[in-house]
Amino acid sequence: MLTLYHSPRSRSSRIVRLLDELGVLDQVEIRIVSIARNDGSGGADPANPHPEGKVPLLVHDGVAIWETSAIILYLTDLFPDAGLGRVVGAADRGTYLSWLAWYGDVVEPVIVCAAAGISHPFLDATFRGVPEVVARLSAQLSKTPYLLGEAFSAADLLLVSPYVWFPEATPDVASIKDWIARCQARPADQRIMDFDAAHMTA
Repeated sequence: MLTLYHSPRSRSSRIVRLLDELGVLDQVEIRIVSIARNDGSGGADPANPHPEGKVPLLVHDGVAIWETSAIILYLTDLFPDAGLGRVVGAADRGTYLSWLAWYGDVVEPVIVCAAAGISHPFLDATFRGVPEVVARLSAQLSKTPYLLGEAFSAADLLLVSPYVWFPEATPDVASIKDWIARCQARPADQRIMDFDAAHMTA
């Protein structure tokens, strides 16, 4: 049994979207929980088993999987027929894993620090900076419409997400803007927006 602990309009929304893109949304129990939000609203929910009160948290047959990149990898491995991940042995499996890890290890820290106005040589040396993130994305997207080539993948779903939540971070680079538009034009995006809106008011 698969259970996803989800708070609408949060980082876990991209996991709900992934489930929709995989075609398995009806196979997962989604439990809506509250979280502490940046505006001071909400708070930890005792119904959420995540030890830090965060989302997303996926539980599969009693085993918890946390952190978005790990959940994306787990689900795309569990449901390979959708073609949103890369199976073991695929020529670009390593590239897929690298994009997933790069998001959590580099992209999110860089964007959060930039949004907070935090700059320090130690941070730049460790995580790199916005120019390096933009250069890496634009280098790939100037060659292919999506990060792994001609088709949308879970890597695109993950890497596009900060620019959807925080459009002010979107660089003024045509290839990146066009990629964001392609990703967000997929029908699953509107379905998840509607799903979250319904559960925000519930």
